[in-house]
Amino acid sequence: MRVFNTLTRQKEEFKTVQEGKAGIYVCGPTVYDFIHIGNARPMIVFDTLRRYLEYKGLEVNYVSNFTDVDDKIIKRANEMGVDSTEISEKYIAECKKDMEALNVRPATTHPQATKEIPDMIKMIEDLIEMGHAYEKNGTVYFRVRSFKDYGKLSHKNIDDLESGHRDEKHALKVSGESEKEDPLDFVLWKPKKEGEPFWQSPWGEGRPGWHLECSVMSKKYIGGTLDIHAGGEDLIFPHHENEIAQSEAANGTTFANYWMHNGFLKIDNVKMSKSLGNFFTVRDICKKYDPQVLRFFMLTAQYRSPLNFSDDLMEAAKTGLLRITNSAKSLKDIINSNVSDKAVYDEEAAKAVDCYVKKFEDAMDDDLNTADAISAIFELVKFANTKAKEGINSDYAKNLYDTLNKLADVLGLKCEVKEEILDADILALIEERTAAKKNKDFARADAIRDELLSKGIILKDTREGVKWQRA
Repeated sequence: MRVFNTLTRQKEEFKTVQEGKAGIYVCGPTVYDFIHIGNARPMIVFDTLRRYLEYKGLEVNYVSNFTDVDDKIIKRANEMGVDSTEISEKYIAECKKDMEALNVRPATTHPQATKEIPDMIKMIEDLIEMGHAYEKNGTVYFRVRSFKDYGKLSHKNIDDLESGHRDEKHALKVSGESEKEDPLDFVLWKPKKEGEPFWQSPWGEGRPGWHLECSVMSKKYIGGTLDIHAGGEDLIFPHHENEIAQSEAANGTTFANYWMHNGFLKIDNVKMSKSLGNFFTVRDICKKYDPQVLRFFMLTAQYRSPLNFSDDLMEAAKTGLLRITNSAKSLKDIINSNVSDKAVYDEEAAKAVDCYVKKFEDAMDDDLNTADAISAIFELVKFANTKAKEGINSDYAKNLYDTLNKLADVLGLKCEVKEEILDADILALIEERTAAKKNKDFARADAIRDELLSKGIILKDTREGVKWQRA
């Protein structure tokens, strides 16, 4: 398998530190709200990477964190008049629900920043002792110029970064607002502010800097050198660049051998933003579409490419997924019929199916090209549909079904879709029922109530209108 390494800007043969094992760290969300569809892309993409490596026989240690102490979490907690822990724990639970809906497997470990503070303090102490960090009035900074390879991931030149900070450096010196030795230096530990959570440290009460958290958690749960560090391309600089600097300075070893970053997600070719009104959570989208459709959509483009989200593209994804599930259903019907007097699965059929499997694997081996992998699955679907129409026995159908199911599972797609009514369909039926009652068509109104009840939807007529809930 070859992967595009952001560090070298080229595709490289993937080789693990330990034979037969792979250690992957993926930066997880900051948990202050429901996850949005931009958060969902790296979750789906790198879950698919994990699935494929396991398909190839590797034992994968997959670690993805939750940032559960952050300015946004604290702001939300203060707005709601609750402890920040209450906010973070609530949205960790909600995030896990969304991940399950998207068929994203739980990580081997989901570390939380607040539970790893002692190890973070230890790394800071080591960095200070080695001359890579310094403390000023309760704030600890990383001395960027002490790490000679700073900029190697983002391919930024430190002199260019310095020139960009020149005016800032002059202004801060004049005003005395900064105690940094250099504007490029970044925070490892910050002193507490009123209304913020804090921990005891040798530098006073405070909390760790964001960049430090991932360095400590990845080392603890994977080891000295990661096989793959992954995340969205917006994290390359400064987050991942800073992770490399502090980790390699503290540990004296390569932090990660391969860096993989997914491209941005846009909405109708515009950057997603709450102010523009085009900001969608996974929950928003799953009211209209099955979560499997959202997962399929995310895999229709190669992960490094920018991806545009629109209703038209989601409808196309819905149709594409239906091609796979319908084919699987027709094969399952043949399997269940126990037909034995039709065409048998012979050597020629096996070779044809092997060809589609190879196309799928070749695509995935080429830097996780899920778009071409889906094309290979569609070819298998076309072959299966043709054979099903020609007439095949149960064993033949089972071989085709098992292969289709195996490849779909690598992409996290389910061949057997559980029928679940969507929120939009529920509201449409409620509207139809209201109209039926107004027209005194009580038989139709009762029929709709019964239909919804059979699908686990309970209606309650109130003065404010019809309320509904899932049983």
